[in-house]
Amino acid sequence: MSGAAVRVSVVMPFLNAERFIGEAVESVLAQSYPHWELLLVDDGSTDGSGEIARGYAARDPDRVRCLSHPGRENRGASAARNLALREARGDLVAFLDADDVWLPEKLAEQVRLLDAHPEVGALYGSTLFWYGWTGAPEDGARDWLPDLGVPVGTTLAPPELLVRCIRGRAAVPCTCSIVLRREVVERVGGFEEGFRRVFTDQAFYTKVFSVTPVYVADRCWDRYRIHPESSCSTSEREGELRAARGAYLSWAAEYLAGRHPADGELLRAVRSALWLHRHPRIAGGLTATRRG
Repeated sequence: MSGAAVRVSVVMPFLNAERFIGEAVESVLAQSYPHWELLLVDDGSTDGSGEIARGYAARDPDRVRCLSHPGRENRGASAARNLALREARGDLVAFLDADDVWLPEKLAEQVRLLDAHPEVGALYGSTLFWYGWTGAPEDGARDWLPDLGVPVGTTLAPPELLVRCIRGRAAVPCTCSIVLRREVVERVGGFEEGFRRVFTDQAFYTKVFSVTPVYVADRCWDRYRIHPESSCSTSEREGELRAARGAYLSWAAEYLAGRHPADGELLRAVRSALWLHRHPRIAGGLTATRRG
């Protein structure tokens, strides 16, 4: 970075991502905001993605670093992100998975907003659910921006956003959209390493959104690639997603009860979600009644 201070540490874990990682890295290199570093974390890849990542680091060593666990072990996305966080130099942290991409003004606009709102510990905007990356017109027609379920251009005090997400009244922010102050990430202890593939983001958000105000921006800076090899698609195809959600809700109930015992609304929200998860027939009946 030619001696310039790093403000944003960009964390990108990857596992067998050779098909997409180049495009993800290039979207960071294309940022109009210059004061960033990119921490690429190889989580035990067996394809060519590690070589691609090391190539970027060799070409731009001042800004790009490639990390891995001892013995190049696979420890899951949460542990990979925590490894990068321990090496991060910026006072802000942003995340980008190796199959997603950013638009060029993302970091510039997000840093400007965070500087304008010193009271918040995190901010995010909308994210394009990106089917059209294939180039097929029929896939492009499926691209969509989800309704965030919260008022944009506003700050939500804790734990309002978390309560809304748990109750299903707000869209869970995409990891590629959110940017946080590093001191908040350190205060909550980073990612929960027991969540290796899915619900890594929601467990992390449970910790963050319960302690810090969050600004919701009226902007879309990123594209979340929808494809059959993604962690979510793979878990759903293998029939693991429902059990994973149950594990997350059980963990969240215990975590929040231990750290926020006086917050009745938050605890009621997570316990209600857990109860409904354990009684799907009743939950389905309640949903049908509300829609009717």
